[in-house]
Amino acid sequence: MYIRPRRNRKTPAIRALISENTLSASDFIYPLFVHEGSEDQDIESMPGCKRWSLDGLLQEAGEAHALGIQAVVLFPAVGEKLKTPGAEESWNPDGLVPTAVRALKEAHPDLCVITDVALDPYNSDGHDGLVEEQADGSLEVLNDPTVLALCQQALCHAEAGADVVSPSDMMDGRVGAIRGELDDAGYQDVSILSYSAKYASAFYGPFRGALESAPKAGDKKTYQMDPANVREAIREVGLDEGEGADMIMVKPAGPYLDVISRVRETTVLPLAAYQVSGEYLMIESAAASGWVDGKAVALESLMGIKRAGADLILTYYAKRAAAWLK
Repeated sequence: MYIRPRRNRKTPAIRALISENTLSASDFIYPLFVHEGSEDQDIESMPGCKRWSLDGLLQEAGEAHALGIQAVVLFPAVGEKLKTPGAEESWNPDGLVPTAVRALKEAHPDLCVITDVALDPYNSDGHDGLVEEQADGSLEVLNDPTVLALCQQALCHAEAGADVVSPSDMMDGRVGAIRGELDDAGYQDVSILSYSAKYASAFYGPFRGALESAPKAGDKKTYQMDPANVREAIREVGLDEGEGADMIMVKPAGPYLDVISRVRETTVLPLAAYQVSGEYLMIESAAASGWVDGKAVALESLMGIKRAGADLILTYYAKRAAAWLK
């Protein structure tokens, strides 16, 4: 027997020497929840995660940055009193996100601050877009009026100092409209990380619990993608690339590794993938029950996303994984 593949696995040194993929802290984008309160709050639906006060946010982001994480993305838990059918709070220059962005850039100027651009945290209907009731009582999420609102929101975030805006709404044409709005206002250096292939997934439940942002009626299937489709993702990525996206994203990550792989083959843009709340909670729950090694499974899941072709991974494990990798 001349061919023995096990020779390449016989020691840690040899395994490291021929490893085809590696994980590092700089691969991760750390999603952080922020709220208006003065105390940090545990999130019941996402054990180990918190809704951060402003002070807590600054400390957590600083600790993550010290571990080598280069970017955070902000998600606001907005009070019900501020939610309206027009989502006007989403472009309030003194609102929760712009305030947090300014504080982060002052405290950690070298940290890349990314903001989520979508209306669901601010919309009293809980949808990513503006909603109109039809004659038959059904709800229609309006594309073009929503895009105008998203442009105002993205500009508000850019004015506050965001390095990257990240539209997660899945409205048609929003990347090009936001790019034009930012450029016309002199923010041509603000990047766009587009949720290009965001699926209407059942894995988002714990996140919606964290922000209390679930739709009040209906679902998101008229704007988020059908989980059955792959070719549609390629189309969406091509459109966003043509409209000026700087980076593109597939969401969720773990159940959509095939989509990540296919998208990787079709674009030269940096590719992000979002390991969403349901993926995170499944690992945490299995680890809490003692059936799996949580650290090992989390790192293996992240390696699988990287191996599929993602350059960047949004994950709630970012800070812990960065520490583990050290």
